[in-house]
Amino acid sequence: MEKIIVIIGPTGVGKTKLSIELAKKINAEIINGDSVAIYKKLNIGSAKPTEEEQSMAPHHLIDIKDPEEEYSVYDYQQDTRKKIEEITSRGKRVIIVGGTGLYIKAALYNYVFTKGTKNNTYFNLSNEEILEKIKAYEPGITIHKNNRKRLVRTLNKYENKEPITTEKDKCLYPITVIGLTAPREVIYNRINQRVDKMMNEGLLEEILSLKEDYNKSRILNTAIGYKEFRPYLDKKETLDDVIEQIKLNSRHYAKRQYTFFRHQFPTTWYEVNFDNFEETINKIYNDIKKIPKL
Repeated sequence: MEKIIVIIGPTGVGKTKLSIELAKKINAEIINGDSVAIYKKLNIGSAKPTEEEQSMAPHHLIDIKDPEEEYSVYDYQQDTRKKIEEITSRGKRVIIVGGTGLYIKAALYNYVFTKGTKNNTYFNLSNEEILEKIKAYEPGITIHKNNRKRLVRTLNKYENKEPITTEKDKCLYPITVIGLTAPREVIYNRINQRVDKMMNEGLLEEILSLKEDYNKSRILNTAIGYKEFRPYLDKKETLDDVIEQIKLNSRHYAKRQYTFFRHQFPTTWYEVNFDNFEETINKIYNDIKKIPKL
């Protein structure tokens, strides 16, 4: 089995374009590694590959769920491993591309879940309410109530009854991880421009078409590019406020992505030349060609 190519990096850095061009060059099929692109109807706000882009190379795990359906990291793990087996059985290589680091790592590494494991965000609970639920499992636990990320992660572990494994960092596949990067101010500027582009392409119209789904969809209330519109739909915030909040949340998310990727994957980083992206593609392709076959 030839090495799986994993393309990671913050939002707006060019992962989709790179994945398509590499897929054409190395006879590969692409597995989506973004937790929002999995859902139908969430097109513009998720920045999922367009129909035209998807036609350039085979894509998998895009538009497989309706917005009101649940889809967990466990589901992604199982689906991705099946796709890897299917694609390689046809003699094709695999490219996994996306920004949801936890999903990608769970699929490739020895993350042990039980069936039905959920990656709940508990968006309907306050920090204090989450902490109370945790204390029902472990009364003496000490977690600061303002540390929501740790609160959510801890409650998920208790509710999923996750077994502890000492091999969680054992990779199950041969992989090469490519990270795309750029100076922070460049990334932030591209994020701001991309949000404006989404609005021009009809993001508001997409949101309005999904209005009735907000009361029954977890993903619409948690995904950046969608959750910010809830106050607007409830007539509590202006559209300008929503747009600025999306930009802010996207910039913060990009920072978190960098932190996760730098600590969780053995990554070779490439600084993107946005003025000549073909140069970046060729450099990465030439490096991939040097990888010895297993």
